[in-house]
Amino acid sequence: MPEELVRLEQRLLRRNEDAAAELRRRFRAAGILTVNLMSSPGAGKTTVLERTLASIAPEPAAVVVGDLATENDARRLRRHSPWVRQVTTGTVCHLEAAMVAAVLEGWDLERLHYLFIENVGNLVCPASFDLGEAVRVVLFAVTEGEDKPEKYPPIVHRADLVVLTKCDLLPYLGFDLERFRASVHSVNPAVPILPLSARTGDGLGAWLAWLRSRRAALAVPSS
Repeated sequence: MPEELVRLEQRLLRRNEDAAAELRRRFRAAGILTVNLMSSPGAGKTTVLERTLASIAPEPAAVVVGDLATENDARRLRRHSPWVRQVTTGTVCHLEAAMVAAVLEGWDLERLHYLFIENVGNLVCPASFDLGEAVRVVLFAVTEGEDKPEKYPPIVHRADLVVLTKCDLLPYLGFDLERFRASVHSVNPAVPILPLSARTGDGLGAWLAWLRSRRAALAVPSS
């Protein structure tokens, strides 16, 4: 990569990191667990969020939705929460901290317990951009290959949780669950893997318990 392009990329990432640090400070002060949800297109982020919002109510939760175009997913999620806003990125393949900060304007963050950021469907670009989140969750679907985590190591390496979605389809597919676990742990040996079916609710209790435990940890002073 030419030296000039390297310097430009470094400046862009530094600017994003500064904005993300300020967002993180605001989220911590408000006591919000901010979750950056990332996956390839069609892995089921919006369906998981629909089920999540319905299940954690009346705990207040907000969603920032990132897509190249349309507000289709945001409209679906507004049926479950009054705090849903869309970021339409055009040709940009990821959300950036400044985009998130802009869309939060006017929200009283102290009213919220959770903020979910549904990133643009992409397993490459979002891995490089901090959004001020407390945790990163990467979703893979059983309709994808078992070795996909190995093909996109940066996004798995920085994940706090890997969720395997659409598990109700396992009886009908040749998906090798143990091969998938090995693929994930070859990149990130410590990350937990949570099988989930938003359609049947299997695994939903474990997902909600994980979220609540991470939010509770926000109140514990670091040593």
